[in-house]
Amino acid sequence: MSDIFQEVEEEVRREKLRALWDKYGGLVLALAVAIVIGVAGWRGWEWWQHRQAEAAGVRFEAALRLAAEGKTAESEAALASLQAEGPGGYALLARLTRADVLSATDRAAAVAAYDAIAADTGAPALIRDLAQVRAGLLLIDGAPYADMKSRLEPLAAAEGAYRHTARELLAASAWKAGERPEATKWTDRLLSDPQASSSLRLRGEILRELLSSAGAPKAAKAEPAKAEPAKTEPAKTEPAKAN
Repeated sequence: MSDIFQEVEEEVRREKLRALWDKYGGLVLALAVAIVIGVAGWRGWEWWQHRQAEAAGVRFEAALRLAAEGKTAESEAALASLQAEGPGGYALLARLTRADVLSATDRAAAVAAYDAIAADTGAPALIRDLAQVRAGLLLIDGAPYADMKSRLEPLAAAEGAYRHTARELLAASAWKAGERPEATKWTDRLLSDPQASSSLRLRGEILRELLSSAGAPKAAKAEPAKAEPAKTEPAKTEPAKAN
């Protein structure tokens, strides 16, 4: 008797499943086809991106070879083309490297290129900070300390990724400008950071020795304005009286 009830239950279950399939079968098939097409499209997109990245990598390496061979103009042109046409990562890398290449022949143009990257809110923060540091490296010999400070002080914060280099540049710039307190402040911050590398510490110690020496530069003082000599009117002579 139980077998009969079981057969009836199975038949009812089959009827329910058949009704569900009749009602939703087309939708299930369409969904399955959409999934297959979506996976195939995604795989195709990944393959295309991989091919694009490979091609961009070859172009980037070729541009670096040109730079190594001293063919600066050709390298700069190749990087400019990759910057305009390459995929996102390589386009940004080409933009940064292009500024590096420019620094060998046109320092002002290189600084402008770095500044443009640093100001690009669409670029990752680390890349923007790196561009600012590289601009500082180019400007260290000639820029006033005030300019260097406005550029690099935000990067010298406690958690900054490039804080060590920023502090070293600020200390060196302040020393060159004769700003002893500022140079000492940045040198102390550099040397007190336990994560500073041994080479950075060595340079910091050298700078500290320079600061304590008598030959350290002195801050430039504004020359007082020279007073203009008083103007004197020529003496008036009375005309001679006729006898």
